[in-house]
Amino acid sequence: MLNFKTSLKKTALSIATGSLMLGMAMSAPATAKTFEPQQVTDMLHLVLESDRTIYTKKVVKRLANKHKVIKATESFEDDKSLPLPAQMFRFGAEAVADKTDKFSYSLLSLWPINKQNKPTTELEKKGLEYINANKGKNFYGEETLGGKKYFTAVYADVAVATPCVGCHNNHKDTPKKDFKMGDVMGGVVIRIPLK
Repeated sequence: MLNFKTSLKKTALSIATGSLMLGMAMSAPATAKTFEPQQVTDMLHLVLESDRTIYTKKVVKRLANKHKVIKATESFEDDKSLPLPAQMFRFGAEAVADKTDKFSYSLLSLWPINKQNKPTTELEKKGLEYINANKGKNFYGEETLGGKKYFTAVYADVAVATPCVGCHNNHKDTPKKDFKMGDVMGGVVIRIPLK
């Protein structure tokens, strides 16, 4: 149990450190080097993708699939199990949203198991379609939401471990049952407001 808590603390610390560094870069004084919106979203995505991959491979795959010490389930609180990687990602996004309006992120899919993870804007849908059709490429655009203009980036969320594929293909609510390792399963959408 200590190792699991340590892993979660390290993951949270990594996310917080990356977010803090990027937040400082985004609010740096005019004399400091400034970053273009795409550079900021690319840096944020690097941190998010790394943390998500590490949690999936080093915690869920290792503890649940390899050593069979604990399971990862949707109802992790009731089951006293691990949160699924997508749930951990959403928890991080919600924690960030509570602390700042300088950026936001979410995990969306054209084939969501949870309907709240489907695209809600035309740009999100266009971006998800683009990354699915153009493996290895990111999608960037601008959109106006609630009277504010945003730079929006969409990055492929790829199946990096067999638990991802198995969970999605076998879930009772899945609209797609033929994912394979390396497939684009959805996308990470990152938004930053433009001034």
